Amino acid sequence: MDDRAVPGHWEGNLILGLGSSATGTLVERTTRFTMLLHLPCMPGHRYGVRAKNGPALAGHGVEAVRDAITLTITTLPEAVRQSLTWDQGAEMTEHLRLRIDTGLQVYFCDQHSPWRRGTNENTNEPLRQYFLNGTDLAAHSVGDLAAVATALNARPRKTLGWKTPAEALDTVLRSAQTGVAMTS
Repeated sequence: MDDRAVPGHWEGNLILGLGSSATGTLVERTTRFTMLLHLPCMPGHRYGVRAKNGPALAGHGVEAVRDAITLTITTLPEAVRQSLTWDQGAEMTEHLRLRIDTGLQVYFCDQHSPWRRGTNENTNEPLRQYFLNGTDLAAHSVGDLAAVATALNARPRKTLGWKTPAEALDTVLRSAQTGVAMTS
């Protein structure tokens, strides 16, 4: 989706850490509102042996990512749940079920084309202030991720006319309730 004027279009990605730990990111293109996905390692990840063709134990396997996106994105009204653009990672192989569960149209970037999700890529950089490279991301709780998302969503952005992403999303949600077109 090239048009940033229409809210409800999200970009997503995984930030990977030490020991195959991961945190998922969802960023709305118009408002830059960020939601973080808690992807804890499954029991047995560090010490057990994975069953042949069993689930990915690192916490960012197909089911874990699909369920985390569904749980997180469905907390929002349908007006801001139009589409999701992701890279071509194996974690999105159940994108059809994700579409059914959430109502999101799911799109994929060309391989090795992270600029196709520029909003998300630009959000991952400030996230590294909180989640340093080479650290175990599984150490962060749901509450930790919520605090980081709140901090990011409270930062005024020049591209939003110095509104915060939280303020911009609030404007979109109010407009959706009243049926009035969004203004900057």
